[in-house]
Amino acid sequence: MLKKLIAATAFTLIPFTSTIAQTNPGYEAGVHYQELPSAVTTSDPEKVEVVAVFGYPCPHCANLEPMLSSWAQQQSAEDLDFKHLPVVFSRNWEPFARAYYVAELSGKVEETHQAMFDAVHVHSTRLRGVDDFAGFYSDYGLEEDEFNKLYDSFAVDTRLKQGQARLRAYQITAVPAMVVNGKYQVTGSMAGSNSEMLKVVNYLIEKERAELSE
Repeated sequence: MLKKLIAATAFTLIPFTSTIAQTNPGYEAGVHYQELPSAVTTSDPEKVEVVAVFGYPCPHCANLEPMLSSWAQQQSAEDLDFKHLPVVFSRNWEPFARAYYVAELSGKVEETHQAMFDAVHVHSTRLRGVDDFAGFYSDYGLEEDEFNKLYDSFAVDTRLKQGQARLRAYQITAVPAMVVNGKYQVTGSMAGSNSEMLKVVNYLIEKERAELSE
């Protein structure tokens, strides 16, 4: 059943539960998705890992997020490991990535992720220095002193460096992008649209599930 997605986007949510055999979409590597030259190790070899690569300053990422959130809620946690990964394309993007990692370490991603997109793209909230970000997250129960302590911490530095290394291995040059099981990269431009990107991701998930079951 089609459901109208009520958000700051005109996208319509479509079912994403069809299997390879049911859809026979004819997706091709190098056309609808890119096969990475070397597979990147995933966190859990027993699950299919899907990584959504994003940047809070990216308007296309903001448009995708409500659809992506609905898609993620439909997935089975038993055999699929879904996660986000912030990208840093310039010095201006690094504070957003650091803020995301602070939220991740504090268990605040679920309640702040969409809110941060809204702050940037709907409310035009001024978010430049650490004090601006600390003020934003304080509205969600993260004390400013605690935010400031984590922002420049070893833990956030480590996650930032590890994330950048993973992004290089994924060969990310644009966002939004999604990486399936460390093997395939998909973008909206390659697939044709954000909704088509999620269809391609579903196809690749089923492809990887089939391999895991062999």
